[in-house]
Amino acid sequence: MQFGIFSVSDITRDPVSGETPSEAERIDAIVQIAEKAEEVGLDVFAIGEHHNPPFFSSAPTTLLSHIAAKTKNLIVSTATTLITTNDPVRIAEEYAMLQHLAKGRMDLMLGRGNTAPVYPWFGADIRQSLPLALENYNLLHRLWREDVVDWEGKFRTPLQGFTSTPRPLDDLPPFVWHGSIRTPEIAEQAAFYGDGFFANNIFWPKEHYMRLIKFYRQRYAHYGHGTEKQAIVGLGGQAYIAKRSQDALKEFRPYFNEAPVYGHGPRMEDFMEQTPLSVGSPQEVIDKTLTFREHFGDYQRQMFLMDHAGLPLKMVLNQLDLLGEEVVPVLRKEMEARQDPETAKPPTHAGRVKDKYGDGPVRQPKPNANRGDNVTGGSPYQDAK
Repeated sequence: MQFGIFSVSDITRDPVSGETPSEAERIDAIVQIAEKAEEVGLDVFAIGEHHNPPFFSSAPTTLLSHIAAKTKNLIVSTATTLITTNDPVRIAEEYAMLQHLAKGRMDLMLGRGNTAPVYPWFGADIRQSLPLALENYNLLHRLWREDVVDWEGKFRTPLQGFTSTPRPLDDLPPFVWHGSIRTPEIAEQAAFYGDGFFANNIFWPKEHYMRLIKFYRQRYAHYGHGTEKQAIVGLGGQAYIAKRSQDALKEFRPYFNEAPVYGHGPRMEDFMEQTPLSVGSPQEVIDKTLTFREHFGDYQRQMFLMDHAGLPLKMVLNQLDLLGEEVVPVLRKEMEARQDPETAKPPTHAGRVKDKYGDGPVRQPKPNANRGDNVTGGSPYQDAK
């Protein structure tokens, strides 16, 4: 079981101090948060992709490569890479490069994105978001697995004899999660390719995600990738932890009340009852997180949102201390004790390399020199073997 944190990269006014951090302060803080995640023993750090204020994470590969260079064991990931408004060729190139720089300690989560104005900024139509997501991923999937791609679709210019460079590390494409909060077609897509399915599991009641995850598991088995229990599932969650539950409720309430998404809405206690939000003592967060398995079955990755709604850096770092020292060790032990032996292991680059090559040599692509020219595009890629 992998545990980690993810950020949506919001820059939000602190309702207690009244201060709003600058972009520079927030970017510096997120690097410290990622380093702290590794320090306290977490497995994964993920960042969302946004191109509109008040968010800062418009270039996740740049940020994640920096974090990978400052850590030793942490898996860096996206909490959404926009498959609709990014060119799949650029995704293939940028994340393969990140895979090399991180020495395999990375994966990515693909999603459509839910900010309507972003689509025309990148020449896309939100009304075509679902077919865009399906077509673009079909191309991305091929670009990482075929040395030379001939392709023609609806939403971008055709490709003839195209090679995405660099080729994936160890000739093994990065692991892909498909993130969704509402769309069964995305769960179907994840199942079709045998990829992971990540249910955001923050704002909606458990029944909604139970339907999506059950559907994904059924379709994963239908396409022959394994049993329903072997499907790769990740879950989100949001938590605020204090030694005493009374302190947690008191400290987090002003941030909850002013949060950009759910602020000025339901009472915090009602929201906690209806959604996965956990506010309380370490044991209360443990108890609530363990119910996720009861609802969704065994799963491979649990991510927590902990820097949202204007929480100052010091408070976030204190949260990570409690999460890493008092919550996650218990969750690891309890999850392992309850896990069905048929459950698949969490996806890691090292594990997937072992599955592909066994004890044999690991292949590294070595292209022959370009025999063409820089005007016509040259001859198709040939691997030097």
